[in-house]
Amino acid sequence: MNDFLERELKEYYRKTPKARKYYQTACRYLPGGTTRTLSFFQPYPLFIERGRGCKIYDVDGNERIDFFNNATSLILGHANPAVVKAVRERAKLGTAFHAPTMHEVELARLLCERIPSVERVRFMNSGTEAAMMAIRAAKAFTGKNKIGKMEGGYHGSADHAYVSVHPDLTQAGPADSPRSLSDSMGISSGTLSEVVVMPFNDAEAVERIVKREKDNLACIIVEPMMGAAGIIPARKGFLQDLRRITRENDVLLIFDEVQTFRHSWGGAQEMHGVLPDLTALAKIIGGGFPSGAVGGKADIMSVFDSSGGHAKVPHGGTFNGNPVTMAAGLATMKQLTRKSFAHLSRLGDELRRGLTDLFVRYGYKARVTGETSFFKVHFTDQEVVDYRSARKGVNNEEERKIFFHLLNRGIFLESQIKGCLSVPMGRAEIHALLGAMEDYLKGQKSFPG
Repeated sequence: MNDFLERELKEYYRKTPKARKYYQTACRYLPGGTTRTLSFFQPYPLFIERGRGCKIYDVDGNERIDFFNNATSLILGHANPAVVKAVRERAKLGTAFHAPTMHEVELARLLCERIPSVERVRFMNSGTEAAMMAIRAAKAFTGKNKIGKMEGGYHGSADHAYVSVHPDLTQAGPADSPRSLSDSMGISSGTLSEVVVMPFNDAEAVERIVKREKDNLACIIVEPMMGAAGIIPARKGFLQDLRRITRENDVLLIFDEVQTFRHSWGGAQEMHGVLPDLTALAKIIGGGFPSGAVGGKADIMSVFDSSGGHAKVPHGGTFNGNPVTMAAGLATMKQLTRKSFAHLSRLGDELRRGLTDLFVRYGYKARVTGETSFFKVHFTDQEVVDYRSARKGVNNEEERKIFFHLLNRGIFLESQIKGCLSVPMGRAEIHALLGAMEDYLKGQKSFPG
């Protein structure tokens, strides 16, 4: 093991004895000791006791600035007073009913008013479900069976979505015509045959594939900025090209805005001026509670309508439109003004620029991707534009060293050195991360590559 990493791990052990004990107990009852794949890291994850604003506090009493915000979902940070108040007031009146409440109507109205392409909304309980139901709606509306997705695109863990999310490039085929590869055991060959994989940020290749598949292709689902693939923004014009290509070939366009709805008042689609047919939402719309939604044009969304009898796409859900979640979502969204998004974008620009300047100053081979409130460090000097170029920037040992160095100095982000900002943050938090990163660079005898 690298001497630097060994020292950082010893410091982590020293700072987190309770977490280590709790993890040993958790392993007796949970596979691998956790319930979320992303929250785990070796040798054991943190156990969090509480959060307030942009800070989290673990069971060992350590304070850290939270630069991941529960996988981008807590745009207002932790325990926002207005959200806490709304949840308390709603919960004391009852937490769930087999009937609608006005909270879901009000949140639906807010989303329809803010998102340019959305005329109707259907609530559910996760981003996985939102993407899954958007895909199903597209198939029902068009009568076609295949879907298109980008190589490296993550749209939750439903079968059709969990294809070519992290494909082995030795088996993935040509860059301009990728193969469909399963990301999990249990996904059938029939499912794989219904998923058409396309390269992100390559409109010419996408157009060739769509023209070939258009008779059977119901939709293309795309993240306006790919998240799991490496916080990779769309190139200028790519989303506009997707909109043209799908329209010309009678294919629906779905934007997965589960993460990018935190880009602006009306999401990435407002920012880019591109209107999809359907939009998948989750994360910030639930105010810290399990949430998801599909929104889109009224005629397409009518596939969920059961008021006249059997819906074309039946969609139950015991906790759909849960009043506590809706109250938290409303309290969150009402606080998010255009000024809030401008604040996050300014801080994001400062952080990405600051990291880039540090890497140049120290001769450190790395690239920073992201936009608005998002950032990710790639260990390459090449441009990162898609899944394959992002893979060239993977250095697991370097990620691990930086992650634990930052963690031990009060900075919490995702272990692949990516994260996002929250509204309570200011320049002090940005400078704290930049300072910790500079300390890391100063402490290295040599750099990789």
